[in-house]
Amino acid sequence: MNSHQDIAISHASVVWITGASQGIGEAVAIAMARQGVTVAASARNVDRLAELARQSTDWQGRVIPYPLDVTDQTAVHKTVNEIIEHHGGIDQAILNAGTYISTPAIEFTSDAVRQQVELNLMGVCHCLEPLIATMKKQGQGVIAINASLAGYRGLPKAAGYGATKAALINMAESLNSELWKEGIAIKVINPGFVKTPLTSKNRFPMPFLMAVDKAAEVIVKGMQGRQFEIRFPRMFAAIMGLLRHLPYPLYFWLVRKTG
Repeated sequence: MNSHQDIAISHASVVWITGASQGIGEAVAIAMARQGVTVAASARNVDRLAELARQSTDWQGRVIPYPLDVTDQTAVHKTVNEIIEHHGGIDQAILNAGTYISTPAIEFTSDAVRQQVELNLMGVCHCLEPLIATMKKQGQGVIAINASLAGYRGLPKAAGYGATKAALINMAESLNSELWKEGIAIKVINPGFVKTPLTSKNRFPMPFLMAVDKAAEVIVKGMQGRQFEIRFPRMFAAIMGLLRHLPYPLYFWLVRKTG
């Protein structure tokens, strides 16, 4: 088996991206297809996927739509099998589908948390199951899980969202510690604030807001590298990394001052 350092992470020929109809997923799909990659693009928005496929006829690579709701486990397995049947395998996967629902403590509802768990967490789990199985047979592969810098520590109004992202970070760490033996590289993507349709709904200041094309550039580069974590924007990631290690009294004092 390959050692962790020896896992070959090169330019992929077939990449599966979930949540590819808008935001970060769409931007990464476009960037990769323009570089010559075959992108199997999944999302619930069938029309937008079809438009991406049409646009990609002018690019070096191509975008092929595979409409999917990742909360449907049976449909996920079927889609993965279709991609493998059509293209012979999946070199890389970026599990990006997710959502944010504000969860103010005083208005806390289990339903808001459940919706985010089903999409952000279980949606990723549904994808991981067939991906790990097929990449184990291949003897290689790269899987990137899109979490968030919000998973580093608990933030105001993000009890549900942050919990799912913290779980994804923990899951990625756990899988990484085992799957390197199979030649499978697990990565975690931890974005800060990126200008997307999802963040456009936010009604609070978003420090170091990053253009989605720039975020896609960082992710594409990170997918070709050997690092476990892909995080951005750099300054905001550094600040959140510092907060991650603060003792609770100081951390809560800072958050309460800014929250």
